[in-house]
Amino acid sequence: MESFLKTLEEVNSAANGIVWGPYMLLLLVGTGIYLTIRTGFFQLSKFGYVWKHTIGTLFKKQQCDPNESVANVTPFQAVSTALASTVGVGNIAGVATAIVSGGPGAVFWMWFSAFFGMCTKYAEILLAVKYRQVSAIGQHFGGPMYYLEKGLKHGKPLAVLFALFGGLAAFGIGNMTQAREISVAMDSLLGIPAFVTGLILAAITALVIIGGIKRISHVTEILVPFMAIFYLIGGLIIIIANIAKIPACFGLIFSSAFSMEAVGGGILGYMIMRAMRYGFARGVFSNEAGLGSAPIAHAASRTKEPVQQAMWGVFEVFIDTIIICSITAIIVIISGQAGVAVDAEGELLTGGALTALAFSQIGSWGAPFVRIAIFFFALSTILGWSYYGERCWGYLSNNNPVVIWGFKLIFVVFIVFGSMGSLTMMWDIADTLNGMMAIPNLIGLIALSGVVIKTTKEYFANIDKSM
Repeated sequence: MESFLKTLEEVNSAANGIVWGPYMLLLLVGTGIYLTIRTGFFQLSKFGYVWKHTIGTLFKKQQCDPNESVANVTPFQAVSTALASTVGVGNIAGVATAIVSGGPGAVFWMWFSAFFGMCTKYAEILLAVKYRQVSAIGQHFGGPMYYLEKGLKHGKPLAVLFALFGGLAAFGIGNMTQAREISVAMDSLLGIPAFVTGLILAAITALVIIGGIKRISHVTEILVPFMAIFYLIGGLIIIIANIAKIPACFGLIFSSAFSMEAVGGGILGYMIMRAMRYGFARGVFSNEAGLGSAPIAHAASRTKEPVQQAMWGVFEVFIDTIIICSITAIIVIISGQAGVAVDAEGELLTGGALTALAFSQIGSWGAPFVRIAIFFFALSTILGWSYYGERCWGYLSNNNPVVIWGFKLIFVVFIVFGSMGSLTMMWDIADTLNGMMAIPNLIGLIALSGVVIKTTKEYFANIDKSM
């Protein structure tokens, strides 16, 4: 077994080096830059309009369409399900891992990729709503696999690849890594064995996902706002208490992002490349812009206008990375523990353990606070990704109910295994699968960028006429 795990680690390391090499980073960020330029910097030029027609709509009474299928979800339920999967342990553990592996400069590159990622996510949600399918009972379902197949002349192979990688990634990014972070947190907080935590998580997940997207969305529309506000308030209390350290923190982030230091006689600029690699990788792990996962949830929305639903994508990335990830990063950096703190075996602390230690430097309540946050963040991600995996395997099997229910059963079982697995290896495998599913999606976004531009222009032209 040990030799198998070692071989698996070596194979994944080689694949990870290719998937997250310079060409992938260029494709990932380059797609966002390309779409940003073609849309006239949509995330900036329409920023006020986006906020007014996303978060601003929550304070207005929503009109129900009597002809709309009850199988579909509201726009906010769709974005809650998407945020449930994006606001996960990547915001807590992933940010800490990026800082340890890539230095404080990785935070800058997370911001950089997030800025352009807003437009990437906008485009993929727009396409998902535009090309979604409607079942016999009026239920909406879609995602990259559908806009790759229907939007491109020979896009079927790319659609199959995306669905296959997405279906496998559901067990990594959306299952085992989350379950393991929760089990570590619960062991530290309450002394609960990993196996017991896994069983409890599996039971909770099974009760929710058995009801499909409707039940998942009902849970996440309550869970997501609660956990986000909970974490924001706790984080801001710590930041305000250490306000004097903030200027130095930002100075370190920017200086490290452009450090020309050569390590161990290596090439000049090594630290820049390392910071970029981990910043981009953890950034996409956190906000999932370009991954193609979130559009699957948005396609289930009742919204008929693609642009209206797509604007939630800009909101998602902003909240996830620019706000929540930044809070984690600032606290980890001002604690001074990144790259210094070690565990009982002498290994550098990373992930949720490092974030918990960083919070504990401020007060005794810090570490328990992080453990509780990890539980809610990771649980919500498991729920959101269960739907993504369901739709990917549904596409591959032509919505065969046996395959879909088989996936749900295996997904629940993998939670138990994940809760007891190797944290480092699971994060690495999740990174690889993320990159593999992003590739066909990014190719599709570039190829269908003309559709995105045309649909956006038509929407705002009609808005201008009606005013």
